[in-house]
Amino acid sequence: MSDRLITHLRHVALAVPDFDRQQKFFTDMWKLTEAEKDTDLSFLAAEGSPENYVVRLRRAEEKRIDLVSFGAASPADVDALSERLVKAGVRMVSEPGPVDTPGGGYGVRFFDVDGRTIEVSADVAVRKHRKVEETESVPVRLSHVVLNSPDLDRTRLWYERHLGFALSDTLMHPRMGRVMHFMRCNSTHHSIAIAQGPHTSLHHVSFEMRGIDEYMRGTGRLLRGGVRKIWGPGRHMAGNNTFSYFMDPHGNTLEYTTELERLDEDTWHPHMYDFSDPDVTDQWGTANPMDEFVAKESFNDPDRGCFIAPPL
Repeated sequence: MSDRLITHLRHVALAVPDFDRQQKFFTDMWKLTEAEKDTDLSFLAAEGSPENYVVRLRRAEEKRIDLVSFGAASPADVDALSERLVKAGVRMVSEPGPVDTPGGGYGVRFFDVDGRTIEVSADVAVRKHRKVEETESVPVRLSHVVLNSPDLDRTRLWYERHLGFALSDTLMHPRMGRVMHFMRCNSTHHSIAIAQGPHTSLHHVSFEMRGIDEYMRGTGRLLRGGVRKIWGPGRHMAGNNTFSYFMDPHGNTLEYTTELERLDEDTWHPHMYDFSDPDVTDQWGTANPMDEFVAKESFNDPDRGCFIAPPL
C-alpha cells in the first residue's frame, strides 16, 4: 500500500427541502439518470460512469451537503486509513464496515477539519454503464467538488496530512491573498478544490461532458431551458478545463466541464496563478467577467450540518 490510500472521487450527497423539484431538475434538465429511488432518497447516475451513482439526493428540512465520497483500492486500505485517522485524533462517524447503499462495498466515515462528513469505500460493485455518444449532452461522470472553507490553508493541510491529497495549483489575488487550492488524489488535476469563503459550505459540483461539442450543447440546452447561468462558457487556466456554471433550484452552483488536465505527478510543480488576470479565469475571453457578484453566488448558504453526521 502507498501512502495515498484514496484513489478517486465517487459521489456527493445533497439534502434539500424541495426534494421533488430538485430530483426533476437533476433528471430533466441536468440529464442524470435515476438509478434507484426511495421515498426520501434518490440515487442519480451519470451514463458514462461505472459508479452506481454520482449524486445522492435526500429529502430534508434544511439544505446541506451530507457527504463527499471517495474510493479506495481495497478493504485493507480502508482499514489502514481508518487506523491512521483514529491515531491522528480525527473525529470518526463510523467504524469500517459494510456500506448499505447501491453497489454496497466496505467503507468508513469521518469528519474533515471543517465538519463535513467524508466517506471512503472499496469493493463497490461496478454499475453497468455505456459509452456516451457524439452530440449527447449528458454528463459522463462526476468531475470534481469544490468546498468553501473559512480557512483554506488549514483545510488544505488537513487533506494533505490525513488523506494524502497533493496540491496541483493555487489561485491568488493581489488584495485577498490565496483564494483557492486545487487538490488531487490521482493524476487528474483536481478531484476537490478548497475555496476561501465566509463560512463552511458547498462551492460547486462539476460534471464531465464527452467533449467540447457536447459541453456546448449542454450549456445551450440549459440556457434555452431557462436555467440561471452564473458564469461561462469559458476555459480556466488552472486545470485547463472548460466551464459553464449554473444555479440549481436550491441555490447550489453546478458546473458542466470537459478536458480537465491530466498531470505527470513525478514532474509536476504547483503554479501560483493571479486571479485578477482575465486570462487566468478565462483563457478564451468568452465568459462574463468574474467579479464580486459572480464570486458571491458560490459562497452558498452556511452549512449548519457541520459535525452532524447525515442519516446513512
